[in-house]
Amino acid sequence: MRGFAARTGDGAYVDVSTGYHGRDAKQGGEGDVLVPFPGRIAHGRYTFDGQSHQLDQNDKEGPAAIHGFVRNAVWNWSKKGDAIVFTTSFDEKEYPGYPFALNASMTYALTDAGLAVTTTVTNAGTGPAPVGVGFHPYYTVGSDLINADTLHVPFTKMIEFGEYFLPTGRILDVAGTPLDFTSPRVIGDVIVNACYLAPRRDADGMARVRLSQPATGRSVTIWQDRAYDYVVLYSGNALPENLRRRSLAIEPMSCATDAFNHEGWGTVRLEPGESFTGSWGVEAEGVV
Repeated sequence: MRGFAARTGDGAYVDVSTGYHGRDAKQGGEGDVLVPFPGRIAHGRYTFDGQSHQLDQNDKEGPAAIHGFVRNAVWNWSKKGDAIVFTTSFDEKEYPGYPFALNASMTYALTDAGLAVTTTVTNAGTGPAPVGVGFHPYYTVGSDLINADTLHVPFTKMIEFGEYFLPTGRILDVAGTPLDFTSPRVIGDVIVNACYLAPRRDADGMARVRLSQPATGRSVTIWQDRAYDYVVLYSGNALPENLRRRSLAIEPMSCATDAFNHEGWGTVRLEPGESFTGSWGVEAEGVV
């Protein structure tokens, strides 16, 4: 997602999702689509159906593969009514360590409330494939820094990270920790880099993360359907100073980071011809 803006009453536009800086200048995964796995795969290694696989270790933070492949892929596009549909695919030989073929489509549709994104990933190969889906947009409510913003994350557990932000295998309660935003509160100087799970969903089945600025009344809400039981939040502390803590990454994910190595962490097993489909979206309020 290259950016998302809301129009004010006087016809100007304000950023809701911070702008994408292009392939060469892109920082911190801005706007990336994360397929066939979001987050990190420890040491780039995993086992699927008894076969061991080795991915390229392309994480600048440490020994891991990170965020899949399609963020560097070429996508085709077409218009479908008021929506835009992007498609891409790859075969069993295209990416070392992932000998599976997938077709992926992304539909971006403007709604009265904001933006809706629907993704379908289909196994185009002859055998089963492990799949995870995620996204990496950053959001702003107009503050110079996110420190003064209020954050509500209705997820009750998180993955424990060890060295290089790799999971230890433990799942922790967020209650009582600095990363507990189950009730809305000001972010302050908390460093946020966490993978949350166990959402408290609303009556319509959606889980909603909300970033707001009480002083101005602006807010942005990211909703995700039941296909996405995980969300990563990242305050950008490792980014260059001009981007550090200027916006907040809110990343809907179908699985946890390193899910290929942890049973029950959301990896989808797709048989040949089977598909994963999920939707998430953005709603902005208080823009005048």
